[in-house]
Amino acid sequence: MTENTRQSDNKVGGIASSRSFVSEHVATPRDVSRPVSVDDLPGARGSDFAEAGEKQAADHKLRRTGSAPSQIGYILRQYAIFLILAGLILFFQSREPAFLRINNLLSVLQSVAVVALLGIGVTVTLAVDGFDLSVGSIAAFTLMLTSYAMVVLQFNAALTVALALLTGAVIGLANGLLIVWLRIPDLLATLGMMFLLAGLQLIPSAGRSITVGLNLPDGSVATGSFDPAFLALGRAKLWGSVPLPVVIVALLACLFWFLMERTRWGRVFYAVGGNETAAYLAGAAVKRYRILAYVISATLASLGGIFVAARVGRGDVFAGSSLLLDSVAAALIGFAVLNQRRANVLGTAVGAVFVGIVLNGLTMLNVPYYTQDFVKGLVLVGALSLTFGIGRGRR
Repeated sequence: MTENTRQSDNKVGGIASSRSFVSEHVATPRDVSRPVSVDDLPGARGSDFAEAGEKQAADHKLRRTGSAPSQIGYILRQYAIFLILAGLILFFQSREPAFLRINNLLSVLQSVAVVALLGIGVTVTLAVDGFDLSVGSIAAFTLMLTSYAMVVLQFNAALTVALALLTGAVIGLANGLLIVWLRIPDLLATLGMMFLLAGLQLIPSAGRSITVGLNLPDGSVATGSFDPAFLALGRAKLWGSVPLPVVIVALLACLFWFLMERTRWGRVFYAVGGNETAAYLAGAAVKRYRILAYVISATLASLGGIFVAARVGRGDVFAGSSLLLDSVAAALIGFAVLNQRRANVLGTAVGAVFVGIVLNGLTMLNVPYYTQDFVKGLVLVGALSLTFGIGRGRR
């Protein structure tokens, strides 16, 4: 490619300039014939693209040779969340000695398992430069769906779980098609789906919670009940103490961490989110990956709804009201974990534990429920400020 041709491409517009970007950064003049791969994209591992490696090298150099204030800034950027988390644990333990007992810690993990699950789904959509606001409503809708399937339709556990997961995947597919094919902004599309599901879940039971012996709108009485095998999904404990949902979510978190950070599949997600045009020119099926991100998010949210239904044993119309905010908070806290500054599964898992510890500690201290969201938001803003503001240093 000659210099004149390259300058001409840069003047054409979006597609031509992106083609120039790929040709300059991916294929060298000595290897023009080599096909471009998504793995070659400088942004394949994150949204910072080519600057990511330089930033990490600069951080390591600064840690070794920088002044004391610079080193403090580096430590704050890397470990702010962990420092705040350790401080909160020490504070709660000093005020309530039972805080660090194993039973309470396992209770915290059980309470955040669903939040982490939904947060992983949000993380996948953030990786493709999207955002799923419907995860909370999908979980709540699945909660009502599974309860209705067993209490009214008398489905068994296996059929109910299959129906719930399939419904979640279909909802995610609908979100993806609205965003990718109809080009509705992701926030608007998922917000509309959130309201749609919030209303739809109330129609079959006329706005009432679904329990055994439910009086249906036509005057009949539901004769079904919750399958014990289904309830075991939310109540069973392995080794006599570890809740089954915690183990399942931990395995899923490890799986998605490996897929997103260590495989080409995950690198394509980040490449699509970092520069969609460059990823397309490199041969990535951009639309398919974006749709797949929302399918994964919705399916994980439906699994979270299954866990909630199995734990409470009823279709509570108010259950899952805080799942959206908590899962989004977990995903956003993940940006600050180890100074990643991008959506990542490890950070989301840490963020979910962070949210759970804050809420559990406030509850044990008998802090009024109407102030808990304020305190949670205050701690979140402080943690993110340390990571992105105070600890930024010189750029």
